[in-house]
Amino acid sequence: MSPAGKTYRNLDWILIVCYVLLAVFGWINIYSATYSEEAAGIFSLASRSGNQLLWIGIASLAGIVTLFLNIRFYKSIAWPLYALSAVLLVAVLVLGHEVNGSKSWLSLPGGFAIQPSEFSKIATALCLSRVMGSYGYRLSRTADFLKAAAIIAIPVGLIALEPDIGTILVYCSLAFMLYREGLPGRVLGYAGFAILIFLISLKFSPFVSILTAIGTIGILRAVRYRAPVRIVLIYAVFITAAAFIPKLLSLDAVARFTGMAPEYWLLILIAPFLIWFIIYNIRNKLKGWGFYVMSLAVSLVLIFSVDFIFHNVLKPHHRDRIENLLGISEDLMGAGYNVNQSRIAIGSGGLAGKGFLEGTQTKFNFVPEQSTDFIFCTIGEEWGFLGSITVLVLYLIIIIRIVTSAERQKENGLRVYSYCVASIIFMHVFVNIGMTIGIMPVVGIPLPLVSYGGSSFLTFTLLLFIHLRFDLERWK
Repeated sequence: MSPAGKTYRNLDWILIVCYVLLAVFGWINIYSATYSEEAAGIFSLASRSGNQLLWIGIASLAGIVTLFLNIRFYKSIAWPLYALSAVLLVAVLVLGHEVNGSKSWLSLPGGFAIQPSEFSKIATALCLSRVMGSYGYRLSRTADFLKAAAIIAIPVGLIALEPDIGTILVYCSLAFMLYREGLPGRVLGYAGFAILIFLISLKFSPFVSILTAIGTIGILRAVRYRAPVRIVLIYAVFITAAAFIPKLLSLDAVARFTGMAPEYWLLILIAPFLIWFIIYNIRNKLKGWGFYVMSLAVSLVLIFSVDFIFHNVLKPHHRDRIENLLGISEDLMGAGYNVNQSRIAIGSGGLAGKGFLEGTQTKFNFVPEQSTDFIFCTIGEEWGFLGSITVLVLYLIIIIRIVTSAERQKENGLRVYSYCVASIIFMHVFVNIGMTIGIMPVVGIPLPLVSYGGSSFLTFTLLLFIHLRFDLERWK
């Protein structure tokens, strides 16, 4: 069989079929989301569906071209492409125009516009592939880890200046790839714990967050030492007793003598126990106690920084959306309007949906941005639970195929790239669908291959087809 015939046979056709199905399904749902009696036809370039079809054609051709390029080409362009993406991210800060509170778009001649942050995902994935695939690279070495961290941090820092929280979340998903390549699991645990502390501080209070931090440290100590029951009981008794501090301070006899918040009284209560803990461990020459002290110190710094971060770093619309998500405030006609209407649309679809072009929430434009960030509302309303599950299954198949292929790669760099692609797609799907059903804040992030947008569709096409090209290498 000729080399071309082998290439044709060894392509991951299941992944390609899923790609085509999502692209076509997204195209017809974009038409439905923008449909009206006076609107142009589904193929008209005067409509969003027509423009999306044009981008599908352009992206498909670009994807096919990527299959015929030598793998050395991708290695050679990794750094130049990364540098170009950084320049574009800087340019958008100076020349870009603001959309929905974020300066993410760069205007081009002819009325076109591109989103540099989308294309930076390709450049970052290729650059990580080249660096982490180099001879002798080990993520466990500090110098090597800092190389990968810097490659991710530069675009994240520039995107944070726009600011585009959704894309930053996507870059955070690269932690899954780093974990696969040797990043200790405790690092992901620290990140998850930091997010938990942040949310608890917002939803409840710093007092509850401090108790949560103490309880978590107690569980970690119990897991490590031989007497877990005794340690758990000690921490449980302390936390139970400390939990009565707010109630005690609310008594009239006590309130008149103090004006301090409960969390500060809790710190005063913790101090002697912490001093005893340090002295006891030093005298007995025990190991590992510094980790717990440092964990508590970092937790306290984070807890007392939440208010500053929330009110001085995040934009007002970000704060409103997070407060609506956590139930701190409810504004169904303001910050919570999109999510509320989205839930109504998806819930009204039932099992099989209302039918193509029959969605009332869609037809009467109750949900803003329904052809872009909230395209899943149209799917849920018109195609119902069955249509929604079908879309999720297609994404699941794509991610599983990519990860399975990555594990079979002979070169580390190619595996790294494929894991980057799988992580990016997963985070996009999770955040986009999560915000439409109200379990994630509204951050403006497209549904891969389904949402309207040329930059987004082209980016995901190139990510997938470069993966397909790399996948062919394992057959040599």
